Amino acid sequence: MTSRATTDTLIHKGGGLQVVVGLGQSGLSAARYLADHGYQVAVTDSQSEPLLAEQLPAAVEIRQFGAIDAELLLQAARIVISPGIALTTAAVAAARQAGIPIVSDIQLFCAACTVPIVAITGSNAKSTVTSLVGQMAEDAGIDVGVGGNIGIPALNLLANPNMQLAVLELSSFQLETVTNLGAQVATVLNMSPDHLDRHGDMLGYHQAKHRIFQGAKSVVINREDALTRPLVADNLPRISTGIHAPDNGQYGLVTEPDGQIYLARGTERLLSADKLVIKGRHNLLNAQAALALGELAGIPLESMLYTLQQFAGLEHRCQYIATVADIDYFNDSKGTNIGSTIAAIEGLGAVYAPKDGKLLLILGGQGKAQQFGELSPFINKYVSQVLCIGEDSALIEQDLRAAALSDDVRLHQCQTLDNAFVIIGQLTDSSLSQVQAVLLSPACASFDQFSGYAARGEYFTQLVNELAADTTAIDSQ
Repeated sequence: MTSRATTDTLIHKGGGLQVVVGLGQSGLSAARYLADHGYQVAVTDSQSEPLLAEQLPAAVEIRQFGAIDAELLLQAARIVISPGIALTTAAVAAARQAGIPIVSDIQLFCAACTVPIVAITGSNAKSTVTSLVGQMAEDAGIDVGVGGNIGIPALNLLANPNMQLAVLELSSFQLETVTNLGAQVATVLNMSPDHLDRHGDMLGYHQAKHRIFQGAKSVVINREDALTRPLVADNLPRISTGIHAPDNGQYGLVTEPDGQIYLARGTERLLSADKLVIKGRHNLLNAQAALALGELAGIPLESMLYTLQQFAGLEHRCQYIATVADIDYFNDSKGTNIGSTIAAIEGLGAVYAPKDGKLLLILGGQGKAQQFGELSPFINKYVSQVLCIGEDSALIEQDLRAAALSDDVRLHQCQTLDNAFVIIGQLTDSSLSQVQAVLLSPACASFDQFSGYAARGEYFTQLVNELAADTTAIDSQ
């Protein structure tokens, strides 16, 4: 940590101080990028010893840790804020009130990027669609950079001088400080309540998401979700996706008399659903979104269809883990909001319903001020057992019951995943159980019990594998 006297001396050596707020991966990438381009850079973080501090360039001499330094922010020519830091944070709000520009690393990337950008946001499926479009581009021989909210900071992509296309996953936190993104093609995949504790209400959340359309040259919209439609000129090229048969030039699903479902573009049947490795109706929508984005980005259709048949999905996103004692286990730990969990319940529920099967659903964690009663109709249709874990488990039960949870659905308070697996063992051993699949799709953040959704999913996977090992040992006796 640099002393105030040293800080003042450094600031007065030159103008244009750039202050990076928050030293996560995106903050680190922003500090490195600015320092590499000759800016005077300062970093401040609320942690007293940020883990990434030792990776900062030596040129970043001003390091104010232990609290976000309000005085330092007021001396900035520009503030680069990390997505985890709310604009309502007192020190940030004061700087904003003083008229100091506040941007994200995404804004820096846009200013420097010289290749077309595919920009993707939404409440759910952002990572799946971003990864799929990136893979489609790579398989088509395009030198593509994939980053943003998906794990690789966007600025890191600029290190590749041969990049021909950038595919960015963008969160509402990143977008709330972005102006005129100017993407080649942009989409809001879907909209459902999330991060209302940060954005205040659905209007604030919606407005943040829709900043992705500023300056876009073309857009992809979801016909089933009016909130995904941008308020932009009608003559802007656009392609729509949906679960019904599509109009000319649009994407959708066509169901044959024998029940076979096809991905379709207009009247052309492109690919039967059973050729996809990823399963569930929600993944058919994800596939359409990727095809539409890829089309508007200039990726050949035949190549995209090849990729679709190889793509196995992402970890922690409706990821098939194992079948134990004829029960399928799915890890959807990345399902951290209600909309995502609804998609998982509907997508997988529709797979098992024709076989008179039901889901066992594990819910819970930190609820982020969501209304969990919205899950009740979907649970009533596809789920027979609900296991609640985590900090807001009692609130979840209260919301579900207030929203007319069916008497046919049994709800269990488990608190932890370990306790949940005790109940799972009892339920799946019963000859009366309708359960054919266990789905971890918590609709909640994980930080009450885990370091993140990945750790939660990994622990779930560990418990499934232990259950499989125990079952194999019993069968061999």
